[in-house]
Amino acid sequence: MANKLLIVMVNTDPRNGEELGAPFFQATVAAAMDYQVEVICTATSGRLMKKGVAEKLFVKEGSPKSVYDFIKDAHEAGAKFLCCSPNLDLFDMTEDDLIPECSGIVGGAYLIEQVMEDEGTKVLTY
Repeated sequence: MANKLLIVMVNTDPRNGEELGAPFFQATVAAAMDYQVEVICTATSGRLMKKGVAEKLFVKEGSPKSVYDFIKDAHEAGAKFLCCSPNLDLFDMTEDDLIPECSGIVGGAYLIEQVMEDEGTKVLTY
């Protein structure tokens, strides 16, 4: 039985707030169910790991809860957030620019290793 959920946000565009609720909500639920959860933000989704970005985004217009609130909920439930290393250059970020919920920076080899070598991992992509 798998004990780890790896959520890879690669195709989700932060400019479309309605796309952002499901991955973070599912990360929260899985973490609350005591699964080990990692959310890797790469490509355009990497912007979400930059301070000030997710706070300005909303899944639904008029909602009092920002995308950053969804990230904080998932983190509080135990989900770990990671930023893909090329995003630092792509979006002119440094480690100091990352939100406190981001546990670190990983490269492509980390993602491949998790998918290919850890048989206890299931992967969802967005």
